[in-house]
Amino acid sequence: MVKRISVIENILNANDRLAGENRALLDASGVYSLNLMASPGAGKTSLIEHTITRLSALFNLAVIDGDLATSLDADRAAAAGAVAIQINTGGECHLDAAMLSQALVQIDLDTIDLLIVENVGNLICPSSFKLGTHKDILIASIPEGDDKPYKYPTMYRGVDVLILNKIDLLPYVEFDIDYFHQGVKQLNPDIELFTTSCRTQEGLDTWIEWINTSIKLRKRSILAET
Repeated sequence: MVKRISVIENILNANDRLAGENRALLDASGVYSLNLMASPGAGKTSLIEHTITRLSALFNLAVIDGDLATSLDADRAAAAGAVAIQINTGGECHLDAAMLSQALVQIDLDTIDLLIVENVGNLICPSSFKLGTHKDILIASIPEGDDKPYKYPTMYRGVDVLILNKIDLLPYVEFDIDYFHQGVKQLNPDIELFTTSCRTQEGLDTWIEWINTSIKLRKRSILAET
C-alpha cells in the first residue's frame, strides 16, 4: 500500500510540473485558457459552440477536445469557427498535462487569444490532474440532480467557476436550487457562479462578458509585466 501511494504521488507531482510548463507556454504566447469539466450530457460542447459563435468576431479561439474515441465534439467546435484539436485518450477518463502539452505544439499559440479545453466527461478523474490552464470550470446541469456537490466534493471543491446549465428545465425536474447552492458554497465559498441555458440562451450574455473581461484583464497584466 505504501508503494502504491508513492507511485500515485510521483505521477501527480510529474503532472503538476508539466502543467506548470504548459502555463508558462500559454503565458508567453498571451493565451488565456479555460479547462471545462462536466459529466457526460451536461452541455459542455453546446456551451463551447455558443462561446465560439459570440466571441469569434472579437478574439481568435482554439479548442482542444478530449474524448475516449471520437472527434465529434472537436468537429462541432471547428464548424463553429475555432481552431480545433482532438485528443483521443484511448480509454483514459481524463486529460492530463502531458496530453495537453502534445496538443499545444499543434497550435500556433501566438495567433490565439482564448484556448478552451474540453475535458473528458467525468466528475472524478479530471479533478486530480491539473493541465496548466488559467481557470478550471465545472459545468453542472439540472437533470443531474441537486445532490452532486455532496456526492462529488473533490470536483466541486477544486474548481474556480461553476456553471449551472439547462436551467430551462427547472419547471420540469425536481431540483432544489437552494440545496444545490448550499452544498457548493460549503465546499467552495469563493467560487464564481453562472446559470445558463444553451437552448434558450438565458445567462449566456453574463458568461460571455465574464470571458471577455478576463481576456482583456489578462492582456493588460501581460503588458504591465513587459
